[in-house]
Amino acid sequence: MSDEAGNAGWEERVAALWERIDAYGPEEFRERIAELAGERGDEDAAAVFERGAAHDSTGLPVEAVRYYRRALDLGLTGLRRRRAVIQLASSLRNLGRPDRSVELLTAERDLPADRLDTDELALAPAVDAFLALALADTGRDREAASLALGALAPLLPRYNRSLAHYARALLTAPDGS
Repeated sequence: MSDEAGNAGWEERVAALWERIDAYGPEEFRERIAELAGERGDEDAAAVFERGAAHDSTGLPVEAVRYYRRALDLGLTGLRRRRAVIQLASSLRNLGRPDRSVELLTAERDLPADRLDTDELALAPAVDAFLALALADTGRDREAASLALGALAPLLPRYNRSLAHYARALLTAPDGS
């Protein structure tokens, strides 16, 4: 079997396991992900990321942060890299570091669109949503609301232009304080 076929098979098994996450207890799910990740080794960025995501999804954000950082240090690329940044930032926010979350997500949001593929671009609203949460946690409520409403505006069946305009205006209008 070629590396490409083996990789595709591994990816399919990982995706299938994630589809059944609710069928397992937290520890068992982490063990199953660890088994799959073990096939690729401790130096494989995708495998390390999957272990981080499993820890994150089962309530262990401290451990997840370590895995996400390691995966990024190993050169994680593509859609998983963007997911790792979002998930790392979310975990850091949950651990009381919204300032660091804002830094990570602002940098991610500022990446030029031509450096991202279609799947990565599809996560732009997720970047905005998690950045809005982090901004709110740092006391930057108007920026958070503006970002969230701006992300929502294109999804509405009507009032898109109005909502986008009002979202931008939140950044310049006095806040009443």
